[in-house]
Amino acid sequence: MGRESIKIKNLEVGDYVIVNEEPCQVTKKSTSSTDKEGKEKIYVEGLFDGQKRTFVKDMNDEVEAPLMERGCAQILAIIENNAQLIDLESYETFELTIPLDFRGELEEGDEIEYIQALGRKKISKKRG
Repeated sequence: MGRESIKIKNLEVGDYVIVNEEPCQVTKKSTSSTDKEGKEKIYVEGLFDGQKRTFVKDMNDEVEAPLMERGCAQILAIIENNAQLIDLESYETFELTIPLDFRGELEEGDEIEYIQALGRKKISKKRG
């Protein structure tokens, strides 16, 4: 998984950026204009830790963005708050923590979608 650079002025709500080596999703932007050089205040939420962060940059600055990958997997087993999964394309097996908003909803045999960034994975939604 890699990274790419993106100009601050091109960021939109829903885009992904890397803040302190944590993949985050942009939740809000606000612009302040001082003379000819504008500043952007960017509000983000960590994809894997859920922590809210804020940073301010010049509109023409660049920031790193993670290259996001998505995949589909089937739940083989649920053990406490973890799901053992098999990727439906590569047949790789792995284990992920079940996010709080999916606990009690997922069952063995269900198919889920997951996201992957900077070598970390997270269940993003239930399929079907």
